[in-house]
Amino acid sequence: MIVNKKATYDYEILETYEAGIALKGCEVKSIREKRVSFTDSFVRIRGGEAWLSNLHIAPYSSGDERQDPKRDRKLLLHRQEIRRLNGILSQKGLTLLPLRIYFKKNKVKVKIGLAKGKRKYDKREAIRRKDTEREMRREMKRIR
Repeated sequence: MIVNKKATYDYEILETYEAGIALKGCEVKSIREKRVSFTDSFVRIRGGEAWLSNLHIAPYSSGDERQDPKRDRKLLLHRQEIRRLNGILSQKGLTLLPLRIYFKKNKVKVKIGLAKGKRKYDKREAIRRKDTEREMRREMKRIR
């Protein structure tokens, strides 16, 4: 499983969806080697289809196919889900982001999240909350 840690830091995730992804064989092998970068990746609805843009999948080391590592890849969602997401995305301030890539029954799946951007003070509050939870766990371990 490959996780987009930056997404949960920068965005508040409102809903999540699981989608299949259309890939080439060498891309699947690169994903198995965890050679994926989520930097600046997002999901776009275009022509009644969902597309994953800017996801960098490094070329497979011994692959013979030469292709663009940041090409748009089609996401496999139900038509009703795509229509619903298209309606929701028309609202201001919402975006779709890939949260993680994983294998399910030897198929590559992408968990995408409907997200709203966090403000700077929200990020500081999240860091503060994490620190206090870590301190509490540390104290509980020490007491035992």
